Amino acid sequence: MESAAHFHREIRAFQAAVEQAAKADSAPIVPSCPNWTVADLAIHIGGVHRTVISIIKDQLTQPPDRADLTFMKLPPDLAGWPDPENAPNHLPIPANLPGWLAEGSAELEALFRTSEPGRPAWTWSNEHTVGFWLRMQTIEAAVHRWDAENAIGVPQPIDAEVAADAIPQMFEVMAPARRTWLSAPAGAGERFRFHRTDGAGAWLVRFDGDDVRLTTATQDGGCDVELAGTASDLMLYLWQRIPAGDLDVSGDRSILDRYFVLVPPF
Repeated sequence: MESAAHFHREIRAFQAAVEQAAKADSAPIVPSCPNWTVADLAIHIGGVHRTVISIIKDQLTQPPDRADLTFMKLPPDLAGWPDPENAPNHLPIPANLPGWLAEGSAELEALFRTSEPGRPAWTWSNEHTVGFWLRMQTIEAAVHRWDAENAIGVPQPIDAEVAADAIPQMFEVMAPARRTWLSAPAGAGERFRFHRTDGAGAWLVRFDGDDVRLTTATQDGGCDVELAGTASDLMLYLWQRIPAGDLDVSGDRSILDRYFVLVPPF
């Protein structure tokens, strides 16, 4: 997958949604992230991008020091900027926020395009490479692009290639991390099958104790509950953007109800 190209497309679409939202008299609430407006979402994405830039460029062994925000390259005039400690911020999106967001995204994209994926870089995961950040930020850009479009109109689906990569990434990276961070209960052997209907792909996930075990599932692979849908819809469900009712569900609904207990929201 050409992740840098996907990152470019998704973040440009996100920027376009922010610019559209900036025309409103107040920053729209993001329905899929109700504690944020589009302004808060833009600050979040822009801050993450500046953080990753600093990690890669400065070869940091930990996140940058938040006591010194020079790495954020904030504009001198912050009048009307949303306060992350006071979200949701409903004031109009400041005129200089979209430009700051775009500058950081462009710098991060340039780093992704000029750095070897295997180049060492600090991450919060077990994989410490620039490639981890490229994959992670492509997925995050796609999810939050959907969020921003959902706040101002009808969101476009997630690109099928990005979504098909994000599904296993959830179980390889995100689910184990969220289970650790939020002290999720031990699994009891629950088996969830995710079947893609718009292309090849099926994933069987089993929760055993603290382990999240992912295998490529055959169509008749044993499971307690199966969810079937497009790659985009499966990804959006796993990121809690759409309900299970938007998918074809078969099997034990009580096991399905345990999914977000085993993989708690973050």
